[in-house]
Amino acid sequence: MTGRDGGADLKPLPGESPIVVLVRPQLAENIGTAARAMANGGLFHLRLVAPRDGWPLERAWHASSGADRILDAATVHDTVADAVADCRRVFATCPRPRHIVTPLRTARAAAEDLVEICRARGLRSAILFGPERAGLENDDMAHADTLVRYPLNPDHMSLNLAQAVMILAYEWWNAAEDRTPPRQLITNETHVATKGELEGFLKRLTAELDACGFLDNLPKRPGMVRNLRHWFQRGEVTEQELRTLHGVVTELSRGRMRRGRPEPEDPPLPWQQG
Repeated sequence: MTGRDGGADLKPLPGESPIVVLVRPQLAENIGTAARAMANGGLFHLRLVAPRDGWPLERAWHASSGADRILDAATVHDTVADAVADCRRVFATCPRPRHIVTPLRTARAAAEDLVEICRARGLRSAILFGPERAGLENDDMAHADTLVRYPLNPDHMSLNLAQAVMILAYEWWNAAEDRTPPRQLITNETHVATKGELEGFLKRLTAELDACGFLDNLPKRPGMVRNLRHWFQRGEVTEQELRTLHGVVTELSRGRMRRGRPEPEDPPLPWQQG
């Protein structure tokens, strides 16, 4: 019943984390793919309210892509009230809330709230997701204290159950996990070059361009040099890239010498010493 080799070694994260409650889910495959989405976002606790075809269903495990332990630990409840009875906060996803006076959040804002509620305050919380065909009914949402609506294209707001779970799971992970910087430059085994290293290369490049005649137009020379400088200063050039560029300039210089142009009369640069 638990699929291939028991699936990934998933377990609840320390402390409280949101409980995903699928209300009257219709297809086993959708339950399985919702569990898969939960696993990607670090969510573990799954509760099912009156699944149409009963529970357990082997097809759910086959569709979960290794999120077997989430399905193994899932509990079944007859009503929404029973599923959230031990929770202190309940969020409910809804496409178009009408005639309801209650706090409304985007998925990102809801995730930020849930981090504060679960992690900082230790309160058990749940998120309700409605059945595939029509979503949550008003009576379902009456058990929630906060509604969640995804800001998507108003001309086509159509998500399947797993996609809806994935959006919130992704926002939860990003709000709760603070180890990954939002922006970074992957440099592998090299490092971003220092300004001094870059300055050394620019001086050498300028000297070689003077020697080969590229900068012979004296009125335009300052602007051309500035353009080259801005070009290289604009990005985070790495040490390895500078070494490659030095090699390019070396080969161009050798070619120039074979054609009879003189070497520039500049003192040795740091990269030439030692």
